[in-house]
Amino acid sequence: MPKAATRPVVLTGDRTTGSLHLGHYVGSLKSRLVLQEDHRQFLLLADAQALTDNGDDPARIRRNVIEVALDYLAVGIDPEKSVICVQSCLPALAELTMLYMNFVTVSRLERNPTVKQEIVQRGFQRDIPAGFLCYPVSQAADITAFKAGLVPVGEDQLPMIEQSNEIARRINRHVGRELLPEAGALVSCVGRLPGIDGRSKMSKSAGNAIPLSATPAEISAAVQAMFTDPGHLRVSDPGRVEGNVVFTYLDAFDGSPDLADLKAHYRRGGLGDTVLKKRLDACLQALLAPIRERRAAFAKQPDFVMDVVRAGTARAAVLTQQTLDEVRAALGLFSFGGG
Repeated sequence: MPKAATRPVVLTGDRTTGSLHLGHYVGSLKSRLVLQEDHRQFLLLADAQALTDNGDDPARIRRNVIEVALDYLAVGIDPEKSVICVQSCLPALAELTMLYMNFVTVSRLERNPTVKQEIVQRGFQRDIPAGFLCYPVSQAADITAFKAGLVPVGEDQLPMIEQSNEIARRINRHVGRELLPEAGALVSCVGRLPGIDGRSKMSKSAGNAIPLSATPAEISAAVQAMFTDPGHLRVSDPGRVEGNVVFTYLDAFDGSPDLADLKAHYRRGGLGDTVLKKRLDACLQALLAPIRERRAAFAKQPDFVMDVVRAGTARAAVLTQQTLDEVRAALGLFSFGGG
């Protein structure tokens, strides 16, 4: 394993709007467990960004900082290998965001496809919180502050990486040297996991998610409620695999070599949904049981969890302040010995 100082830097994280679920696990958490072995990995508890559309409930955001940290530890994130830090406790990020706003226009932010889509989804129309509109600038500050060379994202977040690199290039041109590195996107090979209703992505707010901390009864209830094939009315009927949520989850979590045979059987008829759901239920129970147990154990050690977050934030503060100092100096701003 290369020395820590020479390992490539990866930045990832989550908005602290709620505990994490299976969508997070298959989309990013599994890859983070691999990345922490040969990268300098920083996990950002993005509470400041969570406020951009949850400003009316800051207590919820604060509470979920620890909930998300518990989920990280429960799935196997090792604080000796990955740095877990709190965004709002890194003042350099806020100042970098403010400085970067001078290198991007409002019209460019409004053209960001991810921002446009989320504005529609949230029904903001023209009543857009300024913090939400400037979300891409905040992300650019996060990425460049850690000088991350790699950022794991879903395909829908690629415009955010593009805009971050665009801001970095504009600043580099302005100061006449390569001050800020550009980041590459690591896109998950697994597609976005649908909610159990099959109509949208998995989301706690939509009530269609399976949290990592789900009890055995909650897992079974969620599996039983899963969307399959509405045309598969009798066991003997041929069934559709495409768009069938149970098969989507089996593809993501089962991995058994006979899964192709199972799909063929379902397509030609003679295989009931109950059999499929029973198999998926067993698979998810086996996956989530150790995660749930580790999470409960860490929850009984609040001082340890807080120490992990505090120590990680202190380490991140040094690095991000160093980047801020470099940016301020390059832009010719005053400095009186404190950054």
